[in-house]
Amino acid sequence: MTRQDSTRQDSTRQDSTATDMADPVLARRGLMLILTSPSGAGKSTLTRQLLQNETDIALSVSVTTRSRRKDEIDGVHYHFIDRVAFERMRDAGELLEWAEVHGNFYGTPRQAVEDALSAGKDVLFDIDVAGVKQLAELVREDMATVFLLPPSVSEQISRLRRRASDEEASILRRLKTARAEIGHWRDFDYILVNDDLGRAFAELRAILHAERLKQRRRPKLEALIGELGRDLDKILEAGRLPS
Repeated sequence: MTRQDSTRQDSTRQDSTATDMADPVLARRGLMLILTSPSGAGKSTLTRQLLQNETDIALSVSVTTRSRRKDEIDGVHYHFIDRVAFERMRDAGELLEWAEVHGNFYGTPRQAVEDALSAGKDVLFDIDVAGVKQLAELVREDMATVFLLPPSVSEQISRLRRRASDEEASILRRLKTARAEIGHWRDFDYILVNDDLGRAFAELRAILHAERLKQRRRPKLEALIGELGRDLDKILEAGRLPS
């Protein structure tokens, strides 16, 4: 495919998305695209590419009690709050899912996600298997879940070793977690194997586009179906085509 062809396809996709959002009959509820993987599968790269190349989708921004790092921006990487505020949100049912990791709390604010979905915007989630299970108990109809796998353990280890911050002990901990995570693969709607980044990205985009067209995400189609049926009934009852 040439660059010009690719640009034309992207333009067509963006125009189609804009038309869907402008036409009340075609308007849809947004979806929650959940991308989960063991460490070393390439999830961060695919997440970044999807956000750069797709419209009407944004990364879910979690709340956390962890201290902000120097290169992090509040409201972009996380919403940084204290433990008291987090516990208040959790106890009030304001979090779709939450977890404690190494003494720090992380969670997904419910209202921000619901506002996006109601406006026809999609939300991308980068969460672990436990988080997916919590979400599924509350909002399964809004979700499309994708489990990303490395092509082999040797390739997974090579990718982890290329991370300058990962020492052998850290890699072994990640592999232990990965061993537990892959046992849940049947719980996901889609399984992708990242043996070729370009193909994996194309497949992820295809999943997003197909999920956007699912019947349950386009509730106002019922009005169109009703109108078509009534018009057809009138023509058939008259026994002749309209002039």
